[in-house]
Amino acid sequence: MGLGRRRAPAGSADVDLSTEVGGLGLPAPIMTASGTAGHGAELADFMDLSALGAVVVKSLSPFPWDGNPGVRIHQTPSGMMNSVGLQGPGVQAWIDDELPALEAAGARVVASIWGRTTEDYRQAAEMLAGASSSIVAVEVNISCPNTEHGNQLFAHSCDLTTDVIGATAACGLPRWAKLSPNVGPGLADIAGAAADAGAAAVTLSNTYFGLSIDPVSRRPRIGSLGGRGSGGGVSGPAIHALAVRAVADVRAQHPDLPIVAVGGVRTVEDVVEFALVGASAVQVGTATFSDPRTCERLTHELGAWCAEHGVSSFRELIGAAEF
Repeated sequence: MGLGRRRAPAGSADVDLSTEVGGLGLPAPIMTASGTAGHGAELADFMDLSALGAVVVKSLSPFPWDGNPGVRIHQTPSGMMNSVGLQGPGVQAWIDDELPALEAAGARVVASIWGRTTEDYRQAAEMLAGASSSIVAVEVNISCPNTEHGNQLFAHSCDLTTDVIGATAACGLPRWAKLSPNVGPGLADIAGAAADAGAAAVTLSNTYFGLSIDPVSRRPRIGSLGGRGSGGGVSGPAIHALAVRAVADVRAQHPDLPIVAVGGVRTVEDVVEFALVGASAVQVGTATFSDPRTCERLTHELGAWCAEHGVSSFRELIGAAEF
């Protein structure tokens, strides 16, 4: 089968797929997930990037970063584990070398940033200020170890979350705090701290901690830290139900906080499920590796699903689950 464009199903053209995330209007709720679509316009060969809600690029620090040594990827029965280590060229190199292709493709760009210290985040945000009108938001990936606090993840602390979100205000754009699900019941509190510090939305959530042991070598299959610190982040269909629960819990405690959901999305039903528990938009990650057209497919299928079920606007679905 070729890689030609899909036709919109009958009736789907009458469905309003537009959504809003923290005051930012988007033509559709489907976007790429950071780290799964490269730094630039890699997916433009497979789809019209301007038709997506946004393209979320791989997380950038204010400096080039090599990431972790191999092995970086391990396939699981229902997804994958990764230990890439946030490899990237740095914000300025990305602006110079990668952003122009995204601009030419007409993409709405969400720049993702990360750092080892609060000052790193501040610098990355400042470097993005005024860089391009194509950048519509900044996703602040705080699921990273803070080297100033014994490698504690920023997103595992309300105080550190507050510090980082406050420090990134200089970007002058809506900020989405990308949180870690590995805090359990404390996730809603950390989401609240991010909102209080100025986050326009939260992205729920990053990967789950995982570990895989090779039975023959008796050593971890993936991960560079050694010992019991080895392992990686689990993504894909295996975590979808967990991510749905995370979105529902945060929505229940913060009904007015916009949520961008991510975790195991591969079908249109997954998209609708996230919307019903309170997500205003949905990111697609692991599924893109097996089919780089997934975001485009899901956008078309969402219009068809809504038309079939008498839903005239995607926004009707947001938070409409009956408990």
